[in-house]
Amino acid sequence: MSSAKRPVVGEKAYHLLIGRGEVPRYVLLPGDPGRVPKIAAAWEEARELARNREFTTYVGRYKGAPIAATSTGIGSGSTAIAVEELLWAGADTFIRVGTTGALRREIRLGDVVIGTAAVRWDGASRWYAPPEYPAVAHWRVVSALVEAAEALGVRYHVGVVASTDSFYVGQERPGHGGFLPPWAKGLVDTLRSLGVLSFEMESATIFTLASIYGARAGGVYAAIANRETDEFAAEVGVEDAIRVANEAVKILHDLDQANRS
Repeated sequence: MSSAKRPVVGEKAYHLLIGRGEVPRYVLLPGDPGRVPKIAAAWEEARELARNREFTTYVGRYKGAPIAATSTGIGSGSTAIAVEELLWAGADTFIRVGTTGALRREIRLGDVVIGTAAVRWDGASRWYAPPEYPAVAHWRVVSALVEAAEALGVRYHVGVVASTDSFYVGQERPGHGGFLPPWAKGLVDTLRSLGVLSFEMESATIFTLASIYGARAGGVYAAIANRETDEFAAEVGVEDAIRVANEAVKILHDLDQANRS
């Protein structure tokens, strides 16, 4: 039996089924459980640590750097659970790696977007902080992602993304039967006019929680859609986003080690 306020199962976090000290400080956060082994395929050491519901966790090493990957599922609710339980287990540096829908013509399908901040149109972060509280990526994580993209020759864009809990109506895609309420009309144009680069669904939650808890977070996303050109191609650019995320962990690890000495 454990406390209902912070439930554990046999000394494991209730949802992720990981224990304290079982994950390193650096964790990549894809949404899709199936993407976790794809991320780990580039590591020289990799093993599955836990699998439960939408949460799959691998741990290992990438170019000598300790690393983990945990799937969050789609949207803010399950993402907040993953971040909370990973923090409890000992992680403190998070990189969201996934897909995004570009809002600007110059972002080609297959390009990657590196998020500096996120519009908080999610639901979970509202329980943690008032709407005025910014969802901002950690500058060092952003810098590592940019450095990784340049070293790998990956075409990238840096800027603000928008996080929503709704893939369809909340991103101004018509729902069933063409349903689109008045308040959803014009969302794409509004965000584009504000300089927002793309839609995604988890970063506002990750950035907000990381800032509150004194952790570090960033995000790299493959552009699989462009709302201005009305193009979509599933999975294009995902391998590049994974490569950038893995390499950024190596960069961060080396910097952290140098700063410690």
